[in-house]
Amino acid sequence: MDDDDPLEDFLRRDVTVDGVTKTVYVAGTGPAVVVLPEMPGISPDVLRLARWVRDAGFTVHVPSLFGTDGAFPTAEGGREVVRRACVSAEFRAFGGGGTSPVTHWLRGLARRAHAECGGPGVGALGLCFTGNFALTMALEPAVLAPVVNHPSLPLDDPAGIELDPADARAVRDRLRRDGLTVLAYRFEGDRWCTGQRFAAYRALLGESFDGRVLPDGAANPAPPPFFADVVGGPHSVVTAHFVDEAGHPTVRARDEILAFLAARLLPRDSQGAPGSQGSTRHSASSAPDQALSDGVP
Repeated sequence: MDDDDPLEDFLRRDVTVDGVTKTVYVAGTGPAVVVLPEMPGISPDVLRLARWVRDAGFTVHVPSLFGTDGAFPTAEGGREVVRRACVSAEFRAFGGGGTSPVTHWLRGLARRAHAECGGPGVGALGLCFTGNFALTMALEPAVLAPVVNHPSLPLDDPAGIELDPADARAVRDRLRRDGLTVLAYRFEGDRWCTGQRFAAYRALLGESFDGRVLPDGAANPAPPPFFADVVGGPHSVVTAHFVDEAGHPTVRARDEILAFLAARLLPRDSQGAPGSQGSTRHSASSAPDQALSDGVP
């Protein structure tokens, strides 16, 4: 996947939460799932994942948080996106920074998506720089299925979790109170999402944290340039380092994620095999083409 993705099968929306407007790409029908971008943006691999989620029976929402939407992740372009994100007021990239402010906007997006799409709740799927954001979004009661993929923040603390203490306690208590589980993935030798970080999640969340580790040898050996030259090792389980071969560990991880979302968000009689298209037909045109504003019925 070495070309830009034109996103022609997604609707482009302007979504406003508390006076802040961001672009969100929407496709599909069914309960909402927010698929967050990974560094350096909404890449073709992120959109491939979003389409798998859409085709499993969900209305997928992909918010634009950084980078060029649909762009193939080059090394030099990606470095510049990382530099800008690390100094942005919306993100807390380094240890001691606490919870990233952008997660408040994302919780509003989840609330709006649930109001529009219905169903029991919303899924949130974080990736890399946004990995932990899916967990923080569980502070929104509508979020029932958080998936934390190879969370890389804080960048300078391999044992850190990108949450301030009050939010960490609130997330822990919410998961326990409502019987929720966080599904998480990393590669064994990932230097951006270490075993220390997964241990910190487990210490905070206990049995609510389901962390799964893939062997480094399962990673795609020829990822896009940003991941080969900047990330520099196995990292992105279901995007850049995904290997699309039947029975492959990354395919099993993808299918486990889809099954996790389906079990929590879809009626039992509408669930199909993980990765297969659901009982309804999904297309960009099936979602209403309108701007959303938090607080508007």
